[in-house]
Amino acid sequence: MRILAIDYGIKRTGIAVTDEMQMIAFGLTTVASETAIAFLKDYFSKEKVERVIVGEPKQMDGTPSQSAEIINAFVTKFQEAFPEMSVERVDERFTSKMAFQTMIDSGLNKKQRQNKALVDEIAATIILQDYLRYKK
Repeated sequence: MRILAIDYGIKRTGIAVTDEMQMIAFGLTTVASETAIAFLKDYFSKEKVERVIVGEPKQMDGTPSQSAEIINAFVTKFQEAFPEMSVERVDERFTSKMAFQTMIDSGLNKKQRQNKALVDEIAATIILQDYLRYKK
């Protein structure tokens, strides 16, 4: 079974998954946030997912960030739509910056780095990689 990670945002939601052995995280896609639940319903009907990891935005001092309320509302909707699915929250501080740096390090040009959907997908992948690393 797979583990799926969500980097939920106001406009876009980055999604990453593991392989079935839960060893490797890779970016799956980025969807419009208003379609995230519908996308996940379709995905869960095709793939077996054991648990979902959702990024939890925090300030430098560990307190919830401004977007926490929006993400908490999404988690509530998610749990209503998928009551049987296990959900874990993971600190997502710095993931967008790390995603952008990953894009630079991988040689993407300036125009490619402006693709915010790709940043969100990479951020979800980083959240999932961190979770897998911590889980071991």
